[in-house]
Amino acid sequence: MSHLPLPRMPAQRSRDRSEDILKVHRIAHSGGSAALLEWLAARLGGWTGVVEDGASGAAPELAVRGAAELRARGARSAVLHGERTAALLFALDGGRALASLVDLPHHPGAPVLLADSAAVLALVLRAEEAERREERAGIAEERAREAVLHLLMNGRLSTAHQIADALVPPLPDPLRMYVVECRSGQRGEVARLCEELTGGRAWTVRCPVYVRHLIALVPAALAATSAEHDPLSQALVGVARDCVVGVSGHLWLREAPAAYTQAFHALAVARGRAGRHARFGPGPEPELAAHAAGTGWARALLAPLHTYEPRRPQDPGAQELRATAHAWLNFGPHATRLLKIHRNTLAMRLRLIESVLGTDLARLPEQAELSFALRLTPGGPGVSPDASPGFGAAGAPADLDGVLRHPDLAAWARAHLAPLTGREAPPGARETVRAWLRHDAHLVPAAAALGISVPGARKRLTRIEALLERSLLQSPSARHDLWLAHRAEELAGLAGPAA
Repeated sequence: MSHLPLPRMPAQRSRDRSEDILKVHRIAHSGGSAALLEWLAARLGGWTGVVEDGASGAAPELAVRGAAELRARGARSAVLHGERTAALLFALDGGRALASLVDLPHHPGAPVLLADSAAVLALVLRAEEAERREERAGIAEERAREAVLHLLMNGRLSTAHQIADALVPPLPDPLRMYVVECRSGQRGEVARLCEELTGGRAWTVRCPVYVRHLIALVPAALAATSAEHDPLSQALVGVARDCVVGVSGHLWLREAPAAYTQAFHALAVARGRAGRHARFGPGPEPELAAHAAGTGWARALLAPLHTYEPRRPQDPGAQELRATAHAWLNFGPHATRLLKIHRNTLAMRLRLIESVLGTDLARLPEQAELSFALRLTPGGPGVSPDASPGFGAAGAPADLDGVLRHPDLAAWARAHLAPLTGREAPPGARETVRAWLRHDAHLVPAAAALGISVPGARKRLTRIEALLERSLLQSPSARHDLWLAHRAEELAGLAGPAA
C-alpha cells in the first residue's frame, strides 16, 4: 500500500478539472451522495462507493482491506494494488473512506477527480446525516405526543405529564379540545397555524386512528367563549375547503377522554354546517352526571379486570386489557392503529376480556355497560386511594340499573333524548333509533326491521346525528350513551323497552 500522489497537470487538464469540479458540485447539490457516487462509477469505469468503518456491505474485498489500512495508518489517501485492479482511497470523516476500484493501469486523472469529489462528498454526507437525525427527532416527538394522548385517554395523567414535560408547550389545564378534519398532507400546516394563533400554547398531535384528523389541546383561556364567534376555528377551516373543526366544552385535563368525545361529536355536526365548525352543545356527558352515583358500581364491575394477573410474562396485563377494551369500544377495528397491534392480537385480547368479566361484547347492552364503567374509573386499577378493598363505597348501587335510576341520570336521559321528539325531529326519529339500538347498532337488520333500505336507514341516522349533535355512524359513536339513556328512561317508567 502506498500514498496516492496528485500529479501536476497541463493547462487543458486544468480546464477539464475545473469542469469536473463544477459538475461534481451540481450533481451533489441536485442528487445527493448517491447520485455523485453513481456518476463517479460511470466516469471511472469501476466500482465506486463509501466504505464504512467495520462494515463491508457490498464493497469489494480490496476496497475494504484498503480502507482498513488507511484508517490504521492514519493516512488521508492511499492506493492498494491488486493483480489487475487498484483501490484508490480517500479518507472521509467518521472512519469512512471514498474508494474506487479501477483497472490497471488507471486513468491518470482518477486520483485528482476522487480527491476533489471527496471534499464535496464529505459535506453532502454530513448534510444528509443531519437531515436524517432531524427526521428521526421529528418522528420521535410525534410518537411521544401520540403516547401522551394515549395515556390521557386512559386516565394516566401523571405518566402523561412526565412524558409531556420533555416537549413543548406544557399540557393545558383547563382546556378545550379541537379535532380538525383535513387532508392528511395538510395536518402539518394546520398544526403550524394553530401554534401561531395561540402563541405556541396549543398542544397538537396527529390522530393515530384517523389519518385526516389533527387533535389540538388549547388552553381554555385562549379559546373563544362564543360558539358562533371562534377565530381559531374560523382560521383553521380556512386552510382548505374541506377542513372541518369540532370543539369540546370547557373541561379539565383529567377529563380529556370526555373532551375528545365531545369534540368528535361536534365534528359530526360541523360537517353539515355552512361555517364548517361547531362546538359541543348539549351536556354533560353521562360519566360526569353519574360520577357520584356510579363510581362504586364501576369499580366493583371492573374488579376482575383490574386484579387480573397474566399466566405468562408475555401475556397482556390488567392495564393493557383495560386500554384494549377502551380503544375497541371507542374505535372498533380501528383500535389496532391506536394500540399498534395486529387484528388477531386484538381479537385474542377481546376474548380474554370477555372471559375475565363474564360478558358478551357482541351485544350492545354489554358494550354500553363496560364503556360506562371504564369512563367512570378513568385512572384504572391502583389509581384512586379508595379503590380497595371492596371497590366502592358502602351503599353503592349493586348493578347498572341501580345507577341509571339515580335522579341525575334520569334527568340526563330526558335531556339527551328530548331532541328525538322535539319539533325539529324528522318523522320516525325515535323509532329509527330504537330499532338501531335493538339490533346492536347494526344497519342491515335495523333497516329490515324498519322496512326501509340500508341507504335509507343510514340517511335517517345522519339526520339524527345533526339533531342530537352526536356522531352515530362513525366511531367514537354515541350508541352506548343512547342505549344508556333509553334504559334510564325505561327504568323511570317514561317509555317502553327500547333494546
